Amino acid sequence: MAQKRRSFLVVSFMIAACALAGGLYGPRVGVASAASNEDDVKGSLKSFTKAYDLVEQNFADPLSPDKAIYKGAIPGMLRTLDPHSNFFDPHEFNLMKEEQKGHYYGVGMSVQGRNGKTVVMAPFTGSPAYKAGLRPGDVIVAVNGKSTDNLTSTEVADLLKGPRNTPVKISVLREGSAKPLDFDVVRDEINRKSVQDAMWLKPGIAYMQIEMFAETTGREVEDNLQRLGESNIKGLVLDLRQNPGGLLSEAVSVSDKFLAKGDTIVSHRGRASAERVYRASNGNHGNEYPIVVLVNRYSASAAEIVSGALQDHDRAWILGDNTFGKGLVQTVYPLIENTGLALTTAKYYTPSGRLIQRDYTNTSFFDYYYKTNTEARNLSDVKMTDGGRTVYGGGGISPDEKYAPPKLDKFEIELIRKYALFNFTRHYFGTHDVKLPKGWEPDAAILTALHDYLMKEGVIFTEAEFTQDHDWVKRSLQKEMYVTAFSIDDSREFDIKTDPMVEKAIEALPRAQALLQSAKKIIVQRMSK
Repeated sequence: MAQKRRSFLVVSFMIAACALAGGLYGPRVGVASAASNEDDVKGSLKSFTKAYDLVEQNFADPLSPDKAIYKGAIPGMLRTLDPHSNFFDPHEFNLMKEEQKGHYYGVGMSVQGRNGKTVVMAPFTGSPAYKAGLRPGDVIVAVNGKSTDNLTSTEVADLLKGPRNTPVKISVLREGSAKPLDFDVVRDEINRKSVQDAMWLKPGIAYMQIEMFAETTGREVEDNLQRLGESNIKGLVLDLRQNPGGLLSEAVSVSDKFLAKGDTIVSHRGRASAERVYRASNGNHGNEYPIVVLVNRYSASAAEIVSGALQDHDRAWILGDNTFGKGLVQTVYPLIENTGLALTTAKYYTPSGRLIQRDYTNTSFFDYYYKTNTEARNLSDVKMTDGGRTVYGGGGISPDEKYAPPKLDKFEIELIRKYALFNFTRHYFGTHDVKLPKGWEPDAAILTALHDYLMKEGVIFTEAEFTQDHDWVKRSLQKEMYVTAFSIDDSREFDIKTDPMVEKAIEALPRAQALLQSAKKIIVQRMSK
């Protein structure tokens, strides 16, 4: 009886979802047409419920309504529309809201599934897990006495979360310890920064990385600029690599801080929504230091809004690869049973009027997401920046200067694929003091120990490959060992300051300055005519 009631609820949910989608997309062109459309919808829903009943009654195995509706029918309907309309089941919907808010209650560490086990990847600096002494490489075997066998890393992560100030016992296996270690941790609020702490790369040259656009991103950018002292900045490297996007409001807020008051940031319009234009309401208050923006093929959505706005106004020099090309506006509609529907309702356009969205017709979802043609552009969508430079739409944001990171060779790929440096670090600190002196770097003895460990673990390589990749291996190992010996933040700082692309960005700052000055002169000349 309970199963039947559940089936009725989810079928009702499907009907409500279809009605919602029909209401948003269905044209309203008179009474006769409306009546005809209503008949079509009723007929389609009748066919769906009949098909669902047949499946439920006759499928070889018991039918899970959650799977059939949440994972099948609704996502299947949305996939016929575009690549980005999406349905969130209750767990996914909660994760999305949590991510946008930028905080949750738990112990503060990242975990990952490895060979059927849940492994600690890194405790967040200053978090309860960090203070308790949990380390990268610890294998979580129980949470509050509940075994983690047969649990996914997501399920283990859910066990670690809970109300603030509540205790949780975490039992782990650690290399070098004969028995499991127990850690009594008190949950606290974990703030997930969307903007990592800005730093000085060298005197006057600042670096800031935005990982995503959450509810707090605009404020975090402002706080970082104030902490550094914006008047001290002579050049800024703004890193948007791997940034998947997020909230439009925060992309507008960030752009506002770097553009002149009144400048257009982005606009969007759709079949059922009037055009809306977003402009800089506060402006940069005369802070016009040169900016180099780092992007790659995984910079998407809100990250493309920011980079596109700064490029169109010649406010920044864009360095890297063509961005993803995700310029569809999703409106999120909360539905019953704590689920949600993200429906595409409009398209984004940069200040010059170029479309950000890459063409997704006549291609599979796999090719759209994983075989991105980063050179794609619409030659009929040609626009001009404020300074008169030609830019194209329909293919994300093309950089002003291409930069491709050095390709990894076979040995480097093998080390990454097998998590060899992570595993060696866990092995090394199982028998050595985790405290290292400031400025420590791997010496010949450490590299020899790594070499022997790799051979013992069956990693195939030649002596020539190990010698050839010496510098890459040393830098990667130092970055990995810093997480355990110091913190994930110290590891990140080392990584950034030795990143070849960041070094290239510093070299490009004079070009950003020249671009800004040239555009200002052209605008003044244009206004004087």
